[in-house]
Amino acid sequence: MDILTVVIICLSFGLSFVFALGGVGSALVLIPTLTWLGVPFGLARPTGLFVNTVSMIGATYSNIREKRLDFKLGIPIILASIILAPVGAWVGHVIPTSYVMMAFIGFLLFSGIMMLFFKGSKYADQYRDDRPVLGPTLVGIVAGFFSGLLGVGGGALISPLMILQGFNPKKIAAVTAFAVPFSSFSAFVTYAAMGSVSWRILAFAGLSAWGGGYLGTRVMHRKMRPGTVKKFLGVVLMILALKMIFKLF
Repeated sequence: MDILTVVIICLSFGLSFVFALGGVGSALVLIPTLTWLGVPFGLARPTGLFVNTVSMIGATYSNIREKRLDFKLGIPIILASIILAPVGAWVGHVIPTSYVMMAFIGFLLFSGIMMLFFKGSKYADQYRDDRPVLGPTLVGIVAGFFSGLLGVGGGALISPLMILQGFNPKKIAAVTAFAVPFSSFSAFVTYAAMGSVSWRILAFAGLSAWGGGYLGTRVMHRKMRPGTVKKFLGVVLMILALKMIFKLF
């Protein structure tokens, strides 16, 4: 086992653990980190998607065991994202990498700002308890497309867009962890069909990501405040975006 593989295993576990604390996938940080380690951007994207899939399956398993998951609220997001994720992956495969990188930077900035400054309702009785179809479906369309285009899973879009519609942030964290594996895997299959994956890296990264996502979700719900963790993640995303801007320009 070479040094790069060991580093990827450690990153997959550590980042999956930390980002599961905030209810989103770790690909947002894993992809730029892999590119800095010398992994081509075209290979880093499907790796990020696969790690997102496995880590959020671990998080969802924890949510199901603890009966925190609202399945009906997540179904429209999942169905729409499964359809749109391959479209985004195909677009990302055919347009110049520099354009995708610029879109990725914009996504990092948006996600960081939302995590740092967006606040949901302060009172529990103001949260919605219904299960609409149209709003979550539109969220799934947007999240699915960007999941495939950038390899990020779409969780950092699903959470703020659903909270903007008035849903409880804790409920949405579980719904997001439930939806991300579907959009991520749908886009990953598209990249695999185009030959843009390394199965050796995925085999090692997948197991460590599952463990990190499962443990991160358990720690978040039992010992930590999600709001505090999301602010930390927001700072990390903003720093990554600035680094990528300096590297690109």
